[in-house]
Order: sequence, then structure tokens, then C-alpha cells
Amino acid sequence: GKRVLFEGGQGTLLDLDHGIYPFGTSSNTVSGAACTGAGVGPRRIDKVLGVCKAYATRVGGGPFPTELKDEVGRRLQGKGQEFGTVTGRPRRCGWLDGVALRYSAQVNSLDGLVVTKLDVLGGLDQILVCTGYEHEGHVIRRFPSSLRVLANCTPIYESHEAWEAMGRDEWAAICSRGYEALPENAKSYLRRIEAIAQVPLCLISVGPERESTISLSGAFE
Repeated sequence: GKRVLFEGGQGTLLDLDHGIYPFGTSSNTVSGAACTGAGVGPRRIDKVLGVCKAYATRVGGGPFPTELKDEVGRRLQGKGQEFGTVTGRPRRCGWLDGVALRYSAQVNSLDGLVVTKLDVLGGLDQILVCTGYEHEGHVIRRFPSSLRVLANCTPIYESHEAWEAMGRDEWAAICSRGYEALPENAKSYLRRIEAIAQVPLCLISVGPERESTISLSGAFE
């Protein structure tokens, strides 16, 4: 008679079948793996939440169209503490990839979206979001199945105004007041993520503490 929360490891694009093979892991990381891994039938799963950062990261090799190999990328890496928990291996950082996000939402059948590390983007001159790829003169809006195609894609960006950098106390005050207390540019950015993913936002995180979370709806009801 209890409710159970399953948490999967790693990310969708590392999935053995649906990720960027061979640049992935040896198992399935999509939501359906909760059923096969835990021995629970799919009809017993009543909600699927997807977790993504407010920007994109990747560990190891493989195509990464929105990767930033400049000062902005290094800033995201440092401020976001993007280093492997066990190995300390640095993560590659880049702008949010809307094509990959939408694909992830589809293969996981997401009911809600959790956006983390929103605070890391504060203080930037601008924030870019990839809404499609350009490949050999053609615009691609769906995540390509070909590794060769993905490796030769150029991201198509749209620009968003950033918000001021804030300290932990300022973010804590915002979290205590809720979503409406967020900077207007941050709310605009979140609404755009929601529209691109075509999945409603349910949680926003601006820090590692439990109190650094803003709930938009009953994610765990």
C-alpha cells in the first residue's frame, strides 16, 4: 500500500538503445528501464518526471552540438561544479539543446519536467537555446538517428536575456516566496524550455539544498 519513487542513473542520451551509441553506457537509462530493472509492470507507473539542467552537459566523447569551448563554457563548468562525483572528471558544458530535450521527453513519456541549476546562468550577458540543427543546408527539428549526421550538425540558436547573479541568501528568499518571485527573465526562459519540451514544468532547483526548490505543481502527489 505504499508509494515508491524510482530514480534512474545517468541520462537519456547515454541509453544503450536510444542514446548516442557507442558514446554511452552499457544499460538502458530511459524511464522504461525502471520497470525492467525493478520488476514492476508498466501499468503500475503512474507518473514520469524528467530532470534536466538549465544548460547542457556531457561526460566523455561523442557529438555535442551545443558545446561551449570558450570562457562561457568554463564559467558554467566552474560555477555549476561540473566535475564527476567519483572521478572528478570535468564535464563538457554547453547551451541547452532543445532538440535533444524534446527527444528525451518523447522516449521517456514525460508527465513533468524538473529544471535544475537555474542559478548557474545568472550574470551571463545572454543565454542561448538551441531550437534546431542545420545540416548540409537543411534545417532539422528532430533528433537525428545517424551519428554521422549529428556529428556534423550546427545548432540554430535563439537568444534570451539573462538575469543578475545572486547569492545563496537571495535565492533562498526567492524559493521561500515561490515561482512568482523569480526574476522575470528567468521565468521567461523557463516558459521557453517548457514550450520546447512540450512538457509542463513541475519543479525548479536553484541549489543543492532541499529548500532550494520551487514546486509549481504537485509533483509527488
